[in-house]
Amino acid sequence: MEDWKSLVSELALSPHPEGGFYKETYRNPFTIDTTWKDSDVVVKRNLSSSILFLLLSDNFSAFHRIHQDELWYFQGGDGVLIHELNPQGEYIKHQLHLDPKIGRPQILIPANSWFASEVMPGDKWSLSGCMVNPGFDFKDFEMADRSSLLKEYPGHQEVVRKLTR
Repeated sequence: MEDWKSLVSELALSPHPEGGFYKETYRNPFTIDTTWKDSDVVVKRNLSSSILFLLLSDNFSAFHRIHQDELWYFQGGDGVLIHELNPQGEYIKHQLHLDPKIGRPQILIPANSWFASEVMPGDKWSLSGCMVNPGFDFKDFEMADRSSLLKEYPGHQEVVRKLTR
């Protein structure tokens, strides 16, 4: 489908705070006891959750992090570059694509890594699926502050400047 506006409408996607469009498609009804971020307070969390995520070439998903693993699945359209800055200070560029000569159809972003994404250069849009375990909650969502990220990752200023707001 070339008309992304029709895709947004037909899938009932909403704008995402990090950029792009999304819709939660699944939330596992079973729960586990776990803690929030750096807290010792135990809370019940859904085992997993999943979204559809549409990204357009004229936008990007800004650097953010969550405190769980996030598994990305290629769903359709064009490929995605996922930029990861991990807690060890390393930069990793992942290529999410169905064609194994270009990328991989499934990418894992480990908990607490900063990550941002963009449609591959020259392409138009991409539809991905993202699953989070335990289930996603906006209490775990943290948008990157450009100046803080530049201090934390001084060797990766170009990608940080490009993919923060």
